[in-house]
Amino acid sequence: MNRPAIHTAAQKAPPAKITTHDEAIAAAKRLAADWAPKAARRDAERILPFAEIDDFTASGLGAITVPRAFGGPDLSYLTLALVFETLCAADSSAGQIPQNHFGVLQLLREAGTPAQQSRFYTDILAGHRIGNAGPERSRALVTHNTTGLSASPEGWRISGHRFYSTAAIFADWIPTRANDPQGRPVQVWVPRHAPGVRVLDDWSSFGQRTTSSGSVIFDNVLIESEEQIFPVWQRASTPGLAGPVSQLIQAAIDAGIAVGALEEAVRFVREKSRPWIDAGVPRAQDDPYIIADIGRLQIDLLAAQEVLREAALTLDEIAALPVTEESSARASVAVAEAKILTTEIALQASEKLFELAGSASTRAGLNLGRLWRNARVHTLHDPVRWKYHLLGNWHLNGAAPARHQWN
Repeated sequence: MNRPAIHTAAQKAPPAKITTHDEAIAAAKRLAADWAPKAARRDAERILPFAEIDDFTASGLGAITVPRAFGGPDLSYLTLALVFETLCAADSSAGQIPQNHFGVLQLLREAGTPAQQSRFYTDILAGHRIGNAGPERSRALVTHNTTGLSASPEGWRISGHRFYSTAAIFADWIPTRANDPQGRPVQVWVPRHAPGVRVLDDWSSFGQRTTSSGSVIFDNVLIESEEQIFPVWQRASTPGLAGPVSQLIQAAIDAGIAVGALEEAVRFVREKSRPWIDAGVPRAQDDPYIIADIGRLQIDLLAAQEVLREAALTLDEIAALPVTEESSARASVAVAEAKILTTEIALQASEKLFELAGSASTRAGLNLGRLWRNARVHTLHDPVRWKYHLLGNWHLNGAAPARHQWN
């Protein structure tokens, strides 16, 4: 069913101002503490997290990567990764929603003119949110695009039907990829509530159920300013960090899912599971096989988290200097390593939870199944098999990774 969005634009109070890493992590932990107890019900009843995303914006976290030159704190990629991990440990659906906000801000940093940067960073500092109108739904390549810009007496207009539009319902701006009249790719920032914009809540996946990552329809929407158009075709041969930053965020989301799943497993075994008859122990937590499996999951999680943090630090190091072909490739390699390990531990921890906790953990009212469903769906964002290929080709043949938003 195509459900229309029900949230409308409202006047926002200025968000809090975050200036340090510690403030950002503290804000993320406060949100996580509020989100976690309600996550199971939101998933079960498919309650879209409008209040939670408003709280995210009010916290100031949406502006943490805005450069200092434009009034932001310009916090590190390490901070960004840890914020996503913290939020997604509590609720990976709500925690995923800002992913495109930060991915687009990276493109603004790299491709925006000073005028574009001034305009849009000002919006972000005022509490505006960026969504996404993602790839078109078809069997063609993910880069296939029929959405287009056309000239009119009033200015440029955009028409197209997009899907995988995470955060569009919650957004003020919906950037999307389109072709200009010459067939060249551009990114167009479309106001969420402009005439001709329709956001459909037709996301029906069994996981990440409240991201509302469904359709956006642009019906001859007027683009009022040239500043809303980014000629990304001009950057085809320019090395940057937009792809690695996007991938870092995806890996951090999966790390958060793994953290949440392992925490649930430990809590359930301690508080609710009963020991198996052959174990000869009074408590499930004394079962030697459960103890060993928790140990294995914990060390695998720590390894994934460490590689994730190392990847973030690599991006911070690279961003401190002009990005080159070599350093851009190195960034893609670093985040591929993290993506492999966080994918594997997210799937493993969310599945092993039920084996360790026992059949009582499958009760529908607990809705612990959302953890595996979320892990399974989100880790399909881009195929991890190609991360192995990327790493093997890099180490064996010295081949630089393809440069796009999934690397």
